Amino acid sequence: MTTPVEFRDVRRTFGATTALDGFTLDVRPGELLALLGPSGCGKTTALRLLAGFDRPTSGEVLVEGRDVTAVPAAKRGMGMVFQSYSLFPTMSAVDNVAFGLKVRGKGGSTRRGRAQELLDLVGLAEHARKYPHQMSGGQQQRVALARALAVEPRVLLLDEPLSALDAKVREQLREEIRRIQTELGVTTVMVTHDQEEALSMADRVGVMRAGRLEQCAAPADLYQRPATVFVAEFVGTMNRVAGLTEPGGTVRVLGTTVPAADAGVRPPGEPVEALVRPEALVVTPDAEGAWTVATAAFRGATVRLTLRQESGEAALVADVPAHRAGEVAAGARVRIALVDGPVLLAG
Repeated sequence: MTTPVEFRDVRRTFGATTALDGFTLDVRPGELLALLGPSGCGKTTALRLLAGFDRPTSGEVLVEGRDVTAVPAAKRGMGMVFQSYSLFPTMSAVDNVAFGLKVRGKGGSTRRGRAQELLDLVGLAEHARKYPHQMSGGQQQRVALARALAVEPRVLLLDEPLSALDAKVREQLREEIRRIQTELGVTTVMVTHDQEEALSMADRVGVMRAGRLEQCAAPADLYQRPATVFVAEFVGTMNRVAGLTEPGGTVRVLGTTVPAADAGVRPPGEPVEALVRPEALVVTPDAEGAWTVATAAFRGATVRLTLRQESGEAALVADVPAHRAGEVAAGARVRIALVDGPVLLAG
């Protein structure tokens, strides 16, 4: 099967600024791939190059095996959903959805039938005659999604599609977009700065930094087995905890010896910093414990604790089940340990 999208050693510069630097990535058929990274990492530039709104300084962009680097945006067969919806304000929902079909010369009955079908798919069949100003932001974004899908795109592009919406609507639309994308089997590339959005929606997530791809993997692999320190600290919350290397590729952290990703190349007894997730810390009430709960923030199923030592060392963040909130309230003395590794070492 032909690979729907390929970036081959793509470089894009704007004067002295390098937006993409040797960017290489394959997108698999039917998957939803999210590009995630901080502002300025190059993710939006990559999407613009794929859409045809910009051209690379060097390298190739391929769609279904064909080099489209010089192909105009209108001839690439892409469907795009923007952050700002970009609906035509003087057109009804059904006419907005049908617009792309009209441009492609489809007949009136075909356009209306397809548009109504897609409005039904996104749950807006009863809003077909409403204008954008008569709909909520979430409804407008659903119309924009239906419009992008109406032309049966080779690839669907989502540019920060949910960032303008409130939290509850974002959560609902995440599920809706994923359902529709899976149901239709359309290959999709999404750009987002929202970790939760990327991890909950995507089959794979590509984490970018300074124009390069740091790691591309399934969400669980990205979180549990980060390839680099940057990925580990960018995806989710991470503690840096002092430790000492030990023989056999292990490290001693918080009184526990665990495997370490690269301890084998270091001599035993070397001070290191281990990267530890909040949920990997075991917190036990202990009146003689060396740690104090500075803050306890309720987060639904869990409580996030900030832990400090009297020595003034850097604080650690730990997550415990919500039913234990009473025993680890702010001010409580505790001891902490580490669940079995492995851990990644910083530096």
